[in-house]
Amino acid sequence: MEEPIGEYSCPVQIIDSDGDFKNAGLDRFVEQVKLGECGASYVVTSIIGAQSSGKSTLMNHLFGTGFTEMDINKRRCQTTKGIWIAKCAGIEPCTLAMDVEGTDGRERGEDDTFERRSALFALAISDIVLINMWCHDLGREHAANKPLLRTIFEVKVMMHSFDPARKTTLIFILRDKTKSSLELLQLDLKHDIRKIWNAVPKSRDHESTLLDEIFFVEVVALSSYEDKEKEFQEEVSQLKQRFINSTSPGGLAGGDRTGVLPASEFSHYAQEIWTQIKKNKDLDIASHKVFRNFFIFPLE
Repeated sequence: MEEPIGEYSCPVQIIDSDGDFKNAGLDRFVEQVKLGECGASYVVTSIIGAQSSGKSTLMNHLFGTGFTEMDINKRRCQTTKGIWIAKCAGIEPCTLAMDVEGTDGRERGEDDTFERRSALFALAISDIVLINMWCHDLGREHAANKPLLRTIFEVKVMMHSFDPARKTTLIFILRDKTKSSLELLQLDLKHDIRKIWNAVPKSRDHESTLLDEIFFVEVVALSSYEDKEKEFQEEVSQLKQRFINSTSPGGLAGGDRTGVLPASEFSHYAQEIWTQIKKNKDLDIASHKVFRNFFIFPLE
């Protein structure tokens, strides 16, 4: 059993690259960080994005985690395999960080099944989802994570969880920011996001529902870690402050927390979500609403 290092735990793989859920590992992790004692006072954040885009590096600098980073002295290849979890250091309330295998990697080729499943999983259990992308990829189709965004939005619609008190926060991280106006970059990105949302089929009851009613959307630009490390560190430090007391009104995970799954049930809930996602061959997980209700709002 891995021992804690300092304030945070060693990262633990909860889903391997074959899609197998490591329930024993997650159970040990939950016990190790004493998650069960947190009640509803905890936050889950995850990061998705392209392979070799610096996701693990960002998470380590932002949260003091120990995720494996890409070795710049080796060729670009898959570093994060599957999905890993760790407890963030120096942040209250208890915040868990998930490092998700990168998308568009040569190792999986054209098969995007795992990346779609992992995106759905991240959305289902996270309060805050970081979407990591290169600044120069804005305006592109696949490089800008548009297919994953469509999946996220489609699943949100299928879940029917349009509770204005419980919004998911999406933070788009623009890496290696350029001299372009951040305001213009934000406008372009938010225009693309709303366009994707508007194109997602919705029921008659929700066809006029706006993106801002379902998600908090923010855009953060970071300097190059390799070329402007000092600026990068300062910007990441500023972002980290926003995760402190994130469940307070107006915080990144703020709002009504009365419907939050008790931390003691997190491990079982995460495993059940992954099981349901894997069972559905077409990734049409409308049934998610059923098991979400079972764990959070028991059916009569």
